[in-house]
Amino acid sequence: MTKLAIGINLRRCIGCNTCAVACKMQNNVPDGMLWNRVLTEGCEQFDGAEGVYPHLTRTYLPLACQHCENPACERVCPTGATYKDEMGRVEIDYDKCIGCRMCMAACPYNARTFNWSEPVRATGAAYGDARVPERGRGVMEKCTLCKERTDEGEVPMCVHCCPGDARIFGDLDDPDSAVSRLRREGSAEVLLEDKGTRPQVFYVR
Repeated sequence: MTKLAIGINLRRCIGCNTCAVACKMQNNVPDGMLWNRVLTEGCEQFDGAEGVYPHLTRTYLPLACQHCENPACERVCPTGATYKDEMGRVEIDYDKCIGCRMCMAACPYNARTFNWSEPVRATGAAYGDARVPERGRGVMEKCTLCKERTDEGEVPMCVHCCPGDARIFGDLDDPDSAVSRLRREGSAEVLLEDKGTRPQVFYVR
C-alpha cells in the first residue's frame, strides 16, 4: 500500500508564496484561481499580522487539498468524479464532473475552485507540464498532489520549489520515510481534526 502525504514545517515557512506560484505554473491553473494558497494566521487580509504595533506577529499557513483518508468531497459527489486512488490521492475525473459543486460545499478546508467561465491565462496559451489535462468551464479543480509528477516518482512542484525546505513529501505507509518520521517525531497536527476527514497533509509548529 501507498499513502502519499505532505508534512509542512511551519517554523520554516516564510510566506513567500513560491509554493502557490509553482503549483499554478506546473498545473496550468488559469488567472484568478489558485490550488495552493498561503494564508496569514489570525488575519483576514493577505499577508497581514496579528497584534498592535509595535508588538506584531505573523505566521503563515499554506493550504491546499488535504487529500483526506475519509474525504467529505468524495462522499457527496453524485457521479463518482471525485475519487481516492491507489496512491492515497484525492483526484477528480473531469469527464465525469457535472459542476454541481456539492464537493465544494462539503470540503471543510475550502480547497476546491470552480471554473465559472472559460479559463483565461495572461500568456494567451496553456503553460506548465504538458501532461496535465486542461480543464474547461463548468468543472471543479484542486490540488492533485502533482499526479503527473508523483506517478513518475517525483515530488510535487510545491515541494520541489520551496526555498525554506518547509515541505516534506513521501509515503506514510513507509515507516522509514522522511514524512513518516516527521509525523512521528514532530508533534504533528492536522486541520479541523474534529471533522473526521483524517487529512494526509499535516503541520508541525
